[in-house]
Amino acid sequence: MSVSLGHPVPDFTATATGDTAVTLSELKGQQVVVYFYPKASTPGCTTEGGDFRDRKDAFDAANTVILGVSRDGIRAQENFKAKQAFNFELISDKDEAVCSLFEVIKLKKLYGKEHLGIERSTFLIDAEGRLAREWRGVKVKGHVDEVLEAAQALHAG
Repeated sequence: MSVSLGHPVPDFTATATGDTAVTLSELKGQQVVVYFYPKASTPGCTTEGGDFRDRKDAFDAANTVILGVSRDGIRAQENFKAKQAFNFELISDKDEAVCSLFEVIKLKKLYGKEHLGIERSTFLIDAEGRLAREWRGVKVKGHVDEVLEAAQALHAG
């Protein structure tokens, strides 16, 4: 089962920072941004997370929860969150269950070698739990502002 625009996102529960488990269905009534990034503490991922951090008040005003997801272990996620002072939770998806649901694991090339990795992607889920928008193959610069505009427009109705 995977996600598709306009349809309910299948429920999932995942281990997150702050010694918590995030269950999507428990967030119903709020919009949710789920953004996937390749690896904690790398330059692009740090920039993207910082952009979400710096705009969190605006996302809060649009009734939108932010969740970051990568395949890093929970310790790496906790360290990344603490070092960057992220004000939202990060999900550790070592078993790739959430990544598979959103189909973000892609064949990538790095230094001429192919490997499976996370394609930087962001998903906006409406307050009823339906997928409202998706961005795949994201470039970091300006991306969070675009997601925020979409969240604000969705919230405004």
